[in-house]
Amino acid sequence: MTAAPSGPAFSVHDIPFSAHGSWFGISPVLAEKVRAEDLHLVSHQNGMHAVLCFVPLEGMTGQRAETVVEATPSRLSWTGSDGRIDLAYETPDTVRLRGEGLGLRVTAAAKNLTPFSGTYFYRDPVDGAHVFTAYETGRRYRITVLSGTVADVSGAQALGAGDRGLTVTGDAVGPWEIAVEELDSARGPYSSPSTFGEVTEAAQRSFAEFADTVAPWRSSGTPAAELAAYVVWSATVQPAGLVTRPAVLMSKHWMDKVWSWDHCFNALALAPGSPGLAWDQFSLPFDHQDDSGALPDSVTHSEVLYNFVKPPIHGWTLGHLRRRLLEPLGRVELADAYDRLARWTDFWLTARRAPGAALPHYQHGNDSGWDNATTFDPERLIVTADLAAFLILQLRELADLAAELDRPDDARRWTRTADATQAAMLDQLWTGERFVAHGVHSDDTWTSSSLLDLMPIVLGEHLPESVSSVLAAHIEAHLTPYGLATELPASPHYRSDGYWRGPIWAPATVLIEDGLRRAGHQGLADEISARFRALCESYGFAENFDALTGTGLRDRAYTWTASSYLLLAEAHELRRIPGNHQEGRQGSNGTRIRSV
Repeated sequence: MTAAPSGPAFSVHDIPFSAHGSWFGISPVLAEKVRAEDLHLVSHQNGMHAVLCFVPLEGMTGQRAETVVEATPSRLSWTGSDGRIDLAYETPDTVRLRGEGLGLRVTAAAKNLTPFSGTYFYRDPVDGAHVFTAYETGRRYRITVLSGTVADVSGAQALGAGDRGLTVTGDAVGPWEIAVEELDSARGPYSSPSTFGEVTEAAQRSFAEFADTVAPWRSSGTPAAELAAYVVWSATVQPAGLVTRPAVLMSKHWMDKVWSWDHCFNALALAPGSPGLAWDQFSLPFDHQDDSGALPDSVTHSEVLYNFVKPPIHGWTLGHLRRRLLEPLGRVELADAYDRLARWTDFWLTARRAPGAALPHYQHGNDSGWDNATTFDPERLIVTADLAAFLILQLRELADLAAELDRPDDARRWTRTADATQAAMLDQLWTGERFVAHGVHSDDTWTSSSLLDLMPIVLGEHLPESVSSVLAAHIEAHLTPYGLATELPASPHYRSDGYWRGPIWAPATVLIEDGLRRAGHQGLADEISARFRALCESYGFAENFDALTGTGLRDRAYTWTASSYLLLAEAHELRRIPGNHQEGRQGSNGTRIRSV
């Protein structure tokens, strides 16, 4: 059999094996905190559901084979003492498997079939394929044997509890091969002109082209760039269900949604090399904007949630996104973005400002994206400086857009509101040493040891130097050898795996690094960038990280972490170019492309 193709190797226990556009992956991770001994086909249609189980078998005895699982972006392999099995994506909904010396047992992951759950199994009399139909995903999984022998079939047409599946082995001619498809109701019999080798070569080219577009700057100084690109590439799904555009899910583990602030970091990382996909990432939550102007909390295949929102970082994002795109947005796109951003901003100015209040409020920690940050311990309905700062940036971006679209009255209105909001933030929440939060109902004020209280540094050049310098000093106190702890490690509320009560998170890192840099605190920004990049290079692209050990926590294949690494690594590489004082590059139209 051919040698494994090149590319960054990774563990499927951390990162699922998948391909750009696919709604399923191959992984032992079946749910949060649930790992199987064997690899499964795990679909993300109608939620995260393990559908099929793959068990390698010894060729002579038919017993489970001891194998080592290895993965690169284009091929997954089980290797045992007697042979190997390889798996590669032919299309987003079809994988090919080829084995020699080892057999393979493919079974339904669910053992029980009820009128409302489980997986039914039968052989299709039309083409002879074996088909699993799963209640949970609402899809069918067709297995077509291309070569080899079906040694055993069990549970065909069976109801109730039991084992359902088939065993494939080689024959005297040589290796066996099958195709596994995820499909809706029916399609013509499977056929393909491509050999297995050609399938893997095409998969390798597809990923290599993506990596070259999103990280052409990568070097030995950015050793995790290709793996970061793979995490983003493999977590991308094609439009389906409520997902209106090609979408980068946060993960093809259990965090298989697009949340309405996570998407911003993926859009920014993709912008220079894949502008269309970047614009889709920015726009997708706005496709579900409700009548009040609010964005949904999250979007996934079969569910859009509105019970919470996420912070208005979209003005900050759009400003950076426009600077990173090689070609400027057309006037129609610009006008559409302006209208959507204006409605999102008006939501915060109306639905989230109490009568007579100058500043907006959160209704829960979830609205901030920092779900359980200690800022929210005294009360949940609170006015915070981070929210005010994000809104100020969004207002200033709207003013710039309005001026560009020849709407001078709107530009003046947005500027006045931005100035008034910033004045109120400094007057009501700044003590001279800290920003405080205050309760909407109680009007009590308090401080915390959360990094959230220091997020107004995102205002960068818009902050008085006296304020940004104090914030920078406080931020430095959160810096561990691995990055910015979201709760001061000395705090009694610090928890090593406390979600937003200690661990290092990518979005906070990128936002703060950018704000510090724009405020003139280059040295601290450089240090934060360097430590976070080193963290990812050593511990991968987890949802968050233990601030004192660096260990990856929770979901281990998180795209906003990978995208944040790509953003910081690109900026670092550009700063190394002699004479590149602008930290950017020229697009073909002369537009300055600036990294975040």
